[in-house]
Amino acid sequence: MAEFNNIRSVTEMPEGDDVKRSFHHRMFLEPQEKKRSMKALVVKQAKKTCSCTPARIKDYVFSFFPVLQWLPKYKLREYLLGDIMSGVIVGVLLVPQSIAYSLLAGQEPIYGLYTSFFASIIYFIFGTSRHISVGIFGVICLMVGQVVDREIQRAGYDLEPAALSVLTDTAASVNTTISAVNQTSQKLLCDKSCYAITVAATMTFIAGVYQVAMGFFQVGFVSVYLSDSLLSGFVTGASFTILTSQAKYLLGLDIPRSSGIGSLIATWINIFRNIHKTNICDLITSFLCFLVLIPTKELNEHFKSRLKAPIPVELVVIVAATLASHFGKLRETYDSSVAGHIPTGFLPPHPPDWSLIPNVALDAIPIAIIGFAITVSLSEMFAKKHGYTVRANQEMYAIGFCNIIPSFFHCFTTSAALAKTLVKESTGCRTQMSGMVTSLVILLVLLVIAPLFYSLQKCVLAVITIVNLRGALRKFKDLPKMWHLSRVDTVIWLVTMAASALISTEIGLLVGVCFSMLCVIFRTQRPEAPLLGWVAESETYESLSAYKNLQTKPGIMVFRFEAPLYYINKECFKSTLYKQTGVNPVWVKAAKKKAEKRMLREKEVDSGGNQTSISMDFVSEPLGFHTIVIDCCAVQFLDTAGIRTLKEVCKDYGEIDVQVLLAQCNPSVRSSLIRGEFFKEGEDHLLFHSVHQAVDFALGAQGHSGTSASK
Repeated sequence: MAEFNNIRSVTEMPEGDDVKRSFHHRMFLEPQEKKRSMKALVVKQAKKTCSCTPARIKDYVFSFFPVLQWLPKYKLREYLLGDIMSGVIVGVLLVPQSIAYSLLAGQEPIYGLYTSFFASIIYFIFGTSRHISVGIFGVICLMVGQVVDREIQRAGYDLEPAALSVLTDTAASVNTTISAVNQTSQKLLCDKSCYAITVAATMTFIAGVYQVAMGFFQVGFVSVYLSDSLLSGFVTGASFTILTSQAKYLLGLDIPRSSGIGSLIATWINIFRNIHKTNICDLITSFLCFLVLIPTKELNEHFKSRLKAPIPVELVVIVAATLASHFGKLRETYDSSVAGHIPTGFLPPHPPDWSLIPNVALDAIPIAIIGFAITVSLSEMFAKKHGYTVRANQEMYAIGFCNIIPSFFHCFTTSAALAKTLVKESTGCRTQMSGMVTSLVILLVLLVIAPLFYSLQKCVLAVITIVNLRGALRKFKDLPKMWHLSRVDTVIWLVTMAASALISTEIGLLVGVCFSMLCVIFRTQRPEAPLLGWVAESETYESLSAYKNLQTKPGIMVFRFEAPLYYINKECFKSTLYKQTGVNPVWVKAAKKKAEKRMLREKEVDSGGNQTSISMDFVSEPLGFHTIVIDCCAVQFLDTAGIRTLKEVCKDYGEIDVQVLLAQCNPSVRSSLIRGEFFKEGEDHLLFHSVHQAVDFALGAQGHSGTSASK
């Protein structure tokens, strides 16, 4: 038996010279039958998933490897030139950034080149976006570097070199199986840089597994909790930490890298304590690099519409600085810190260290979430701009495999990067074929050019990293506009930025997510709840506090609650309704009872007719309205507390002869009211399709009762 929703509708029928409202006409809505059998749904989904037809296998393969879909349709004459140009330009820009960001991740320069090389190839195979550039991203490198430094300290690599050599010699000379010494000597067979990339590769593998798992279980919805303001604040806060971590290289200071809570403040304290040890050669080099990089970057942005390609100033600076350092013998003369030997070719594949997984599994969670959130948001943004679609779950597979597979080839975590994606798009990129061209450029560096960067000063790499933070730090200029648009989003941005910078990047992200969710809860806890007025010559009702010249119907108050009605805001709903109508039915009932008791006492003492009539007048004093219409158009859902609250409101007002009508309830709210037995038999007239219908019904009912009383 189908269940019918009985919704009142009002018609007007002429009678004599007057218009008599009749409300006998009813609108019947038959709800759709919903299949609620969980067993049937599971069986249907299992059959769909487990079906193995040739067509389905083909669809699955083509879906999992998007390159098989677009590569056969590649328009050689139309796309090739743009893809080659953008691929070469991004590759030229990526080489110095890969070397610089390796420093940020606590790795040797060669590993940054490996990471960029493999990420571009793998995303070419699995990615659905035509434009994004996947590779090294500053914030991810920072988070990786913090974990690497922590694990290096735990393993004992933070000891002084002399102490390490003594420990190694002692362990080698003593022919014993004492576990403590033997384990330490075995650990030292892998030097600091070897252990650093082992930690990074293991964490990269785990982060990739998380991302693939999120794609498999289709939990891409997690990214909705990372709003634009939250991500922007997080990146800006992390930029301060990046800048702080690179400051020591600008000054040529050899101080340990701080990690954990408050690392930013601790690092600056260490810098100022050792400021007298500044290497003047590194300081001058840094200053000169800033003088060249910043103005040229600004010119690139200012004239980007006129330039066919941005000036590769970073590569120019690296080449010039390397030549100056080599021929000026800056390392030997001024003890300037340099990149050192960068080998050519590829190291043999090596699996992650499975014993490290318990140490880094938790750290990999925020890295995985940030990586896929940035990748998915960038891919969707550029897909919308250029009129094609991307699949969020496939993007999670793509970025996951960009981490899992390279982790066996001495690489660390990657994600999409906005700056390189913008360059890629602006230089004519049409497909991910440009990513293959970028990989070829990096391959050329790996096989031939890499050793030439031996004399490159680390302070130059630090300058490149800091200059690339300009975009994130410029967000402060947008704060007044953001404040004007949304104060809540601005506060979320400030809280996330401050927490990410002053506490730590991981905790800052968690603080931002929790704070933004609390903001949503607070906004539904105390929502807008105005009285409505009638727009003349229409059936529209709008807020009396927002618009002028609205009319009100005599004896009727229209109230709108602009939020779901649930356990958090049920008291706010009642208190706001009582405040807006000016009548608290509980107080009115209490006052009536008090007046009645007083009247009975007066009768008992026979105090005279005057006072008794005053009490009777007080008891029967009119409220000024007879109907409340609750506009439920903004109430998305009700829980049990919300249903109970509506019942209480209707009951309390009914006891003081005020009827409550509900209008514009959505199907979910209607269904909740029916399941919650909100309507008693014969009370289905409380629910209306529109506020106008409810008001007309109330006026007609009042007129009908008035006519009956006069008869």
